This record gives sequence, structure tokens and C-alpha cells, in this order.
Amino acid sequence: MGRSIRSRLSDLRTRLVGDTGDDESPVRTDGGATVSRGSAGTGLSDRLRSLRNSRFVGSLPFWLPPFLLMGLFVYGAIGWNFLISLTDMEGFGDPDYSALDFQQYAELFGSEAFINAARNTFVLLVAFTVLCLVLGLVLAILLDRTLRLQNTFRLVYLLPFSLSFVVTAQLWAWMYDIDNGIINSVLSLGGLRPDWIGNPQLVLGAVIFALVWQFSGYAMVVFLAGLQAIPDEHFEAARIDGASTITMYWRVIIPQLRGSVISALVVLMIGALKAFDFLYALFGQYRPAAGADILATLMVREAYSNQHWAYGSAIAIVLYVLALLVVIPYLYSQYRRGAL
Repeated sequence: MGRSIRSRLSDLRTRLVGDTGDDESPVRTDGGATVSRGSAGTGLSDRLRSLRNSRFVGSLPFWLPPFLLMGLFVYGAIGWNFLISLTDMEGFGDPDYSALDFQQYAELFGSEAFINAARNTFVLLVAFTVLCLVLGLVLAILLDRTLRLQNTFRLVYLLPFSLSFVVTAQLWAWMYDIDNGIINSVLSLGGLRPDWIGNPQLVLGAVIFALVWQFSGYAMVVFLAGLQAIPDEHFEAARIDGASTITMYWRVIIPQLRGSVISALVVLMIGALKAFDFLYALFGQYRPAAGADILATLMVREAYSNQHWAYGSAIAIVLYVLALLVVIPYLYSQYRRGAL
């Protein structure tokens, strides 16, 4: 009897107040609402568990270390180089960061050597890029129309691109030799013996020709891939409309190679800005002939030969800005196309 009464009272208390032994039971707040005990902790633990199991956290060991290393040794080094260019550092002493200014840049843009190097860099950049694009496009069209031995010719034209700048420079140094080079051996039959790499009027053209020989195969492969991606119906439609071969390629086919042109253009322009090792291997010293001195050779000569570290750092920043002017429009175009 007493046990039954106690049991009924316990049930009544449970219905009115709730089971106080259960952490998940609702508890009244001051506003009269009820919240579940432990729900805040459970929600937080669920969010932590979801974050721990996410793809972002799972991928951290793969991309975070190289991201930190690149940030330190690439972009950190670029920032430090810019800081040095604002000092007057020379030799192997510590730079003075207490007085930062743009004096090195003022001297840079007023220097005749810098202006000549910038002009040579611009000529090399434009002439080399345009010639590579034109020659690569012509070779790609010829290979696309003549399918026999296509793979063999593609390998032959692409082989120079697989060579390093040092190997290419040594090859052309022998070919350009004024006494024993194969080019002058042929020209001497007509009484000509030009000094290809010693004459300031000829040396830049000789350098451009050698670099075009090396990189035109790359442009050819890029354009050939673009041509083979164009449907055959476009060629047939142009022929049915009575378009000549030149008109068909100029008005129908080449406009569809815009992506290939942009891709090849960026690689070629960056290659032109990085031509220092070719020139150094060709001339064997920091100072090439006057007509072939570009910003890269001027930068290395000022920094390592003359020990003008701040001045060389300023030239490096100018080269970095030129590279950005090449890459950023390409990245923007890729972003507009949805490729990024």
C-alpha cells in the first residue's frame, strides 16, 4: 500500500518537474522557455567532429607544408628583395633598414645601361614571341594537312625544346664561330664572314634566331593540338562556301585558336624574360656583347660582379613586374573563361 503511494507520488513528480536524472531533459529558463541540458555541448562537439572529418582538414597535411615553404622562400624572398632595393646595400655588409627610399629606382631609370638593356629586352621579347608564334602556326598547319610521317616530324621539330639553354648556347656558339662555324663556312664561299656574336649590330638577331629555333617546336605542338580539336565540319563548311585555303584559315580556323595562342604566348614571353642562362652560356661571362645586354644579365652583373646588391635588387623587381604584366592578363582571361 505504502509502496504503491510512493510510486504514484514519484510518477506525479516526474510528470510535473521532469526526470532530474536525465541530462537531456528540458529545464525551464527565466523566460519560460525550455532548453535541453547538454545540447550546447553536443552541438559544439558535432561541429568539431564535422570539421575534423571535412575534406579541408583532411587535405591539410598535403598542401599546407608546401604552401608555407613557398610563402617563406618565394614570396617572402620577393618581399625581402624589394626591401633591399630600398636601401643602399653594397658588398657583403648588413643592409641599413633605417633609411628606406627609392633612390635606386631613380638611378636605375636614369642609367643609360639600364635603358639599353630594357630596349634589348623589349626587342627580344616581341621579336622572339612573334616569330615563334608565326613559325609554330605554319608548321602546325603543314603537319595538320599532311598526315604522313606526322609523328616523326613532330618529334624532330619538338626535339630542340627538350634541350637546356646551356646545350643550345654551346651548339650555336660553335655554329656562329667566326672562323670555324658552319654558318660562316658556307657564307665564306660568297666572300662573307660576319662576326655573329661579336658585332653589336648582329648579336641580338643571332640570339633571337637561336631561341626561335629552340622554342618554335613548342608553339607548333600547342597549335597542332588546337587545330586537331576543331571539328571537320568547320573545314567542310568553309570549302562549300567557296573559301580559299588562306581565307579559310584566316577567317575561320585561326580565330578558333585563341586559347592556344594565349597559352603559347605566355610561355614564350616568360622564356624570353628568362634568357639569362642562354646568354651567359653563349658569351661565357656576365657581360655579353653590347647589343645583347638584357635586364637579366644587367641584374646579375650589378649584383654579383659589381656587388651593388640594392641596385641589382631594383632591377630584379622591375623584371618581376614585367613577369606579372605577362601572367596576370592570362590568369584573368582564364578566370573569365571559367578555367580557374
